[in-house]
Amino acid sequence: MSASAASALDFSGPERPGAVGWRRRTLLDLVVGYGLILIVIWTPAPLRTVLYFVTLGWIGYATWSSFSGWDAMGVRVAGFSRSMWVVGIALCLAAGAVVFALQEQTLHGPHSVLRLVQGFWGYTVWSFFQQFLLNDFVMRRLLKLTNDRRVAVIGAAGLFALAHLPNPVLTVMTLVWGVVACLIFLRYRNLFTLGMAHAILGICVAVTLPASVQHNMRVGLGYLRYRPHVRHHLNQMDHRVSTVVWVRAEAPTRRS
Repeated sequence: MSASAASALDFSGPERPGAVGWRRRTLLDLVVGYGLILIVIWTPAPLRTVLYFVTLGWIGYATWSSFSGWDAMGVRVAGFSRSMWVVGIALCLAAGAVVFALQEQTLHGPHSVLRLVQGFWGYTVWSFFQQFLLNDFVMRRLLKLTNDRRVAVIGAAGLFALAHLPNPVLTVMTLVWGVVACLIFLRYRNLFTLGMAHAILGICVAVTLPASVQHNMRVGLGYLRYRPHVRHHLNQMDHRVSTVVWVRAEAPTRRS
């Protein structure tokens, strides 16, 4: 195993190699956590709400019980400035998509920066939480279990995309972003820039693609039950556990 891979594994705390049952515990945390997320995505209300909080509780407990430091989780200042290029690229891609959407007359959503912030603050929070789930909860556990960066990156990205089914737009995009985000995290170990880029790209999809195509960013049962031309509340539960996929606001559907 290479030195870079060894540093990325960051074994410490209850999950360090040699600790009794560390591998079984790591696998249990991952399987139960991800399984609960899929169940929530495919469960109708009102049971979905109960399972949603059960899932948050499990993820919180698993994170607390295996906590190995904020730096290891990417919640740090180090690496922020060096990885800001990711945010820059996301802004450029979003700008290009907005110009194209204007030409195709598919741009919709808030008409001012203030309304944009008011409409999508929840999604921004959810974007950071998704990056935590992807990079910390899933990928770092796969690294611990496999000792192989490629397997961990591809596995985490695959699970991330799988949780966005059956939405074809989000499934493809999250597979690509999952791979890119995991590689960037291994290099810079910073969640903040990844969360910012995720929010920019997600909001871009919401306001540039017609709701009939991306179903208001819904996944799972919410995607299948989507009905067009119906106004939805911005804080709808359907997409709150969209990936491991993992609390955000649904995109506005008002056309410009």
